[in-house]
Amino acid sequence: VQLQASGGGSVQAGDSLRLSCAVSGRPISYYDMGWFRQAPGKEREFVAAIIRGGDSTYYADSLKGWFTISRDNAKNTVYLQMNSLKPEDTAVYYCAADRTIGLITTAQRMDANSYDYWGQGTQVTVSS
Repeated sequence: VQLQASGGGSVQAGDSLRLSCAVSGRPISYYDMGWFRQAPGKEREFVAAIIRGGDSTYYADSLKGWFTISRDNAKNTVYLQMNSLKPEDTAVYYCAADRTIGLITTAQRMDANSYDYWGQGTQVTVSS
């Protein structure tokens, strides 16, 4: 399985971006999908996740209402719509896939260690 993130760039504060994560090698419907980010000098942090069927989503508390995760299983792609971007959103954004089947806690869904496959990351830079 390969994940390819794209859509990053340099924007101004208040702008929007939509990141895409294209999955190849196996249907995306096999996986719960997540987005994480890592800013310079900081640890990787959870951004959002969406389960296989797309009917449940998870967000970092600080990003609820600004970021939206979605998936198109027919296109084998997951998206992250980011609105009202702030300089503190500057980071490399990574998509990830989790093949685990069965019940999983919210904490596990938000834990990077729960994910089996990772994309290469796409840089988002927000200037004030």
